[in-house]
Amino acid sequence: VQLQASGGGLVQAGGSLRLSCVGSGIITSSRSMAWYRQARGKERELVARIFTTGTTDYADSVKGRFTISRDNAKNTVYLQMDNLKPDDTAVYYCRADSSPRAATIYWGQGTQVTVSS
Repeated sequence: VQLQASGGGLVQAGGSLRLSCVGSGIITSSRSMAWYRQARGKERELVARIFTTGTTDYADSVKGRFTISRDNAKNTVYLQMDNLKPDDTAVYYCRADSSPRAATIYWGQGTQVTVSS
């Protein structure tokens, strides 16, 4: 099983990025999928989650700016990030949550997002 995250980079405040997380060896549509981030010196925190029903949930700090979505045909989950702020600077990780049929949680390798002021 592998989750390949990509799309990070350097962007100015107010700019946008779209992160992608492609699953291999796993059917992402069968699980809730999430994006987490970890800033230097801080704990990893949940950014957004999309459930198998399509329902989404966001951290208060990103509500109205970030959008999580999935393309089941591509086995891919996205995180559209708009109006980025310097506080959004972190390594972003995608995660496949456990499911009733599969207890193992999987993490992607992380992609760096840097927002300059």
